[in-house]
Amino acid sequence: MKKLIIIIFIGYLAVSCCNENTSTSFDLEQEREKVALVLEKYVIANEKQDLDLVKEIWASSPDIVVIGTNSGEKIIGWEEIRSTLQRQFDSFEETYISIHNQIIEVNETGNTAWFSEIVNYNYIYQGEAKQFEGLRFTGVLEKINDEWYIVQSHMSIPGSPD
Repeated sequence: MKKLIIIIFIGYLAVSCCNENTSTSFDLEQEREKVALVLEKYVIANEKQDLDLVKEIWASSPDIVVIGTNSGEKIIGWEEIRSTLQRQFDSFEETYISIHNQIIEVNETGNTAWFSEIVNYNYIYQGEAKQFEGLRFTGVLEKINDEWYIVQSHMSIPGSPD
């Protein structure tokens, strides 16, 4: 009987340890909201053409990556991202961005998140109103020192089979 109790106790400990590794020790919805705020700040930074605010949103790592809409457009590191955005900001005026179908997920340890969303991008270019409807924007964020930062993003334009 004593051996049975010990075996049951060891089994209970083993199961408890396994369950502990899969349970979250953070508020998932709260983390999703924090990520959503970072993404909202990114929209505001682009609309206001505020590179300082953009810099607060991106991780300061030289390994961060943006994959753009042009084939071969792979921008690596903050300096390349900054200069690319500066060229865009110098060309565009009165940018208005709307987001829909946003999905945000957070991993089980609460230190990595990924998102997808559909973006409508409206702006003035050389005095003419332009718009991109239905851009697909995806990316990855990492929690560093209890703050969320974008570390990778990809934007694509819906293709037409014609």
